Amino acid sequence: MKRCLQVFLIGAAAVLFTMPLWAQLTVAEIPFDSAPNLLSMPDDIYLGEAVGVATNSKGHIFVYTRTGHISVTEGTSRAFEHNAARLFEFDQLGKYVKEIGVGMYPFLFAHAVRVDKDDNIWIVDEGSMMIVKFDPNGKHLMNLGRKPEAIPVPQAPAAPAPAAPGAEGRGGAPAAPAAPQGVGVPGDNFNRPTDVGWDAAGNIFISDGYGNSRVAKFDKNGKFIKSWGQRGTEPGQFNTLHSLQVDAQGMVYVADRTNNRIQVFDNDGNFKTQYRNVGSPWTLCITPGPHQYLYTSNSNYPNDFENGEIYKMELDGKILGKFGKAGKQLKEHGSLHAMDCRLPNTLYTGDLTNWRVQKLTLHPTPAQGTN
Repeated sequence: MKRCLQVFLIGAAAVLFTMPLWAQLTVAEIPFDSAPNLLSMPDDIYLGEAVGVATNSKGHIFVYTRTGHISVTEGTSRAFEHNAARLFEFDQLGKYVKEIGVGMYPFLFAHAVRVDKDDNIWIVDEGSMMIVKFDPNGKHLMNLGRKPEAIPVPQAPAAPAPAAPGAEGRGGAPAAPAAPQGVGVPGDNFNRPTDVGWDAAGNIFISDGYGNSRVAKFDKNGKFIKSWGQRGTEPGQFNTLHSLQVDAQGMVYVADRTNNRIQVFDNDGNFKTQYRNVGSPWTLCITPGPHQYLYTSNSNYPNDFENGEIYKMELDGKILGKFGKAGKQLKEHGSLHAMDCRLPNTLYTGDLTNWRVQKLTLHPTPAQGTN
């Protein structure tokens, strides 16, 4: 009998050791609602893959999408076709206002949109390798990065990289030239960047996520300061930095998607801690103060439809609750790609494969953060 008990305990320990950490947790559900038919589009415009969503201080909603296509013909024999990225603005009730940056050079393969404390609008375009800043009215103010130059002949051997963007949805971005990994990459020589954030001083942090596996830091005027990170699994290393946020103290939170963890760094890039109990984080959002919360989505890449929940956390990693699941109905997501959380218990979510934005209103208990 004792021998059987020992075998059972060893076997149980082995199962727990091999299970993902997020699968070992029992987390309380947070009740919530989703507003139906949130956005009203013109009859001749379609939303497409809602990969970025953000709001400004007026409650206006900005959505950066992959929708439609552009064909370019050179001469009589060469034709190119790629997805078109489009940036839409809606008012606080979801009524269509306008499109920003129509036909603009960097709009190629959308990945994220964020709005800073001054209501400036920033887009991150994975295909053109650019981050672009607009003022609150949609006037261009700054850009970081650029489209890659022509591929040299003979072409340098390609560095290993994660699956192409087409794995996240239909279509794909143009192939990027090989680039060094992480530290040592020229400041704004991005290789498929994914997100942008700012600290209280206005310094700019960019997750250079697919090709370079690093975080790049710039001052408020776009001058390069430093970068950190490289491909790997150790603390301070990354495998697909898919999202990034900065808290009020200047700490940097990175969604290290394929490593199934969130890593936390100080303002200078020194590793502080990691959270490995929330599955595969696709997108992060930190609420404004005075009490800040961290939201993270678990899409369990590449098995997008096995999970789909969102975790609400304290900044120290304590999980307060979760909500949502995978699917196509209201309150469900198909590859949740973007979140905005300007209000602590109101979220706007960008749904990649369901082609929609949802407004989620949470009803947490006091223990789940009601403020």
